[in-house]
Amino acid sequence: MRMPPQTQTQTTTHQPAVAKTTATMRRPVADQQQQVAETAAKATEDSQFLRFDAGKPPPFRIGDVRAAVPAHCWRKCPWRSLSYVVRDVAVVAGLAVAAAAADSWAVWPLYWAAQGTMFWALFVLGHDCGHGSFSDNAMLNSVVGHLLHSFILVPYHGWRISHRTHHQNHGHIERDESWHPITEKLYKQLETRTKKLRFTVPFPLLAFPVYLLYRSPGKEGSHFLPSSPLFSPKERGDIMVSTTCWCIMLASLLAMACIFGPLQVLKMYGVPYLVFVMWLDLVTYLHHHGHHDALPWYRGEEWSYLRGGLTTVDRDYGWINNIHHDIGTHVIHHLFPQIPHYHLVEATKAARPVLGRYYREPEKSGPLPLHLLGVLLRSLRVDHFVSDHGDVVYYQTDHTLNTATDKLK
Repeated sequence: MRMPPQTQTQTTTHQPAVAKTTATMRRPVADQQQQVAETAAKATEDSQFLRFDAGKPPPFRIGDVRAAVPAHCWRKCPWRSLSYVVRDVAVVAGLAVAAAAADSWAVWPLYWAAQGTMFWALFVLGHDCGHGSFSDNAMLNSVVGHLLHSFILVPYHGWRISHRTHHQNHGHIERDESWHPITEKLYKQLETRTKKLRFTVPFPLLAFPVYLLYRSPGKEGSHFLPSSPLFSPKERGDIMVSTTCWCIMLASLLAMACIFGPLQVLKMYGVPYLVFVMWLDLVTYLHHHGHHDALPWYRGEEWSYLRGGLTTVDRDYGWINNIHHDIGTHVIHHLFPQIPHYHLVEATKAARPVLGRYYREPEKSGPLPLHLLGVLLRSLRVDHFVSDHGDVVYYQTDHTLNTATDKLK
């Protein structure tokens, strides 16, 4: 039996509608599957992001970082560098005159904090002389470096050479020179009292003079002796000059103590010197320790100049950034110590996109970097030693030391 033409037409017109309805029903399913796939892919990316391993070789070369730094950041201006010396010396002199004139116990603590910070600023300028980032004139660098460092009882060439060793081997367990980790074997050989002194404030903040005299645990030599294994035979003449300058400054202090009295010299110079030492130890320690992400240390073929430099940490010091010449921009400084301090902030901003996650953004500071005291205390409780084995290692904790220290409190 044949259907009427009108009925046939109606039936025929319904077939595309059914197909369209089916396609419409299928599209949400396809969209859901695509959304699930995208979510899974994003989860994988996030998981990889969270599993970032700072100990792995970076996907860039040091040449890539160098190319990102603007050309003018490499230029040194001796007149600009000298202007910072004039500024800092003027502040040091002004503080000393004001404190001596007031001669009040209400003023002395403020003077000690301010003058000790300025001593630290002088050290940073001498530090730039040691790197050659002060100027391209080696004689100017040496003269200014000796004047600044001798004034704060630092043997310029002795420190300069050991600091060069530190930069050339940063992040290497055996070859690094300052604040390098102790291996587990050496750590176990230390007396309990030595361990407590090393990891209990304020003793780590007073380590610098001891380091100048005896170097770090496990290393031999002195920054004052030409025969020290720190120095090559051709460098011994430089060491004699720097040690002589150091002795002249020490003799000058003793002479002033005889003229003005030891208490006056202690108030004017001695206490600020201790504050300077605390600044130096705090800053140098926290540039290589104390980040909430574990920092790798290297041995053997795993170490490279780039990977070692990337283990350093930038810090924000609030108002102090300008006073101590932006020394907190430490990553770029370690990779390229030839860059003058007044270009380090710009160079760091330019290099960040290349460094990626290998650059650890510093925690923002208030006017004074009081937050760093908490960072220091935490690090001293957990960063004790590294394994004797392995070419990429991380700090481990001696929980018995913390227990023993807590019992003494």
